[in-house]
Amino acid sequence: MVELERVDALFDDIWHFGPGAPPITIELMRALSHAGGYVAGAFDGDVLVGASVAFLAADRTLHSHVTGATRRGAGLDLKLHQRRWALERGLERITWTYDPLVRRNAHFNLAKLGARPVEYLPCFYGVLDDAINQGDESDRLLASWALTAPHVETQARREPYDQPDPGDAMVALADEDGRPVAAPVGDDRRTVLVAVPEDIEGLRRADPGAGKAWRHAVREVLGGLMAEGHAVTGFSGKRYYVVEKA
Repeated sequence: MVELERVDALFDDIWHFGPGAPPITIELMRALSHAGGYVAGAFDGDVLVGASVAFLAADRTLHSHVTGATRRGAGLDLKLHQRRWALERGLERITWTYDPLVRRNAHFNLAKLGARPVEYLPCFYGVLDDAINQGDESDRLLASWALTAPHVETQARREPYDQPDPGDAMVALADEDGRPVAAPVGDDRRTVLVAVPEDIEGLRRADPGAGKAWRHAVREVLGGLMAEGHAVTGFSGKRYYVVEKA
């Protein structure tokens, strides 16, 4: 229980959740860990620098509900540990949700881990009131991590992996002076790019209207492309989702 209380404090230090609104309670973490679920911490000596909680989904997928880290590299170590844990139990896929507007998370999930977004989920958790997301609609991408895919195995060994070159892709949503600008997607372009803002957290504080404009633009363009059956295959230049048209 002492360690779980430290996990609770770490999550609160990262997100500053309102009273009674943590992503997961200490009691539930206790029940999950006792039942054999995934509750893990990353330590630097005696200091807790990251933690992750996951549960089994109906299709024998491990769903990672919350992962947070306060030290560089701890997030990657946690995900690789989670991968080993899942493979040891005969699981071949891990899923999780993340905010599509956060560039660093998109780059980490797609370019470093090799996960792929499979579903756009508008306002998945409702309107949030933590310090990072306060007042924003909680659109999320459902990321799917195929643990035995060749490119994932390469990245899990921390070997270089080149993201696919988008070539002559058309920019379907651009960042122009901090504002989203959409363009019609021609039928002759197989690959399109969808930009996300450089720093959505800072933008929400400095210009809430621009933050909301980005939320709705990415929902319409990226969410619309995915709803039509097109696949997100990478994250290019640390700023664009790469979408391959079906």
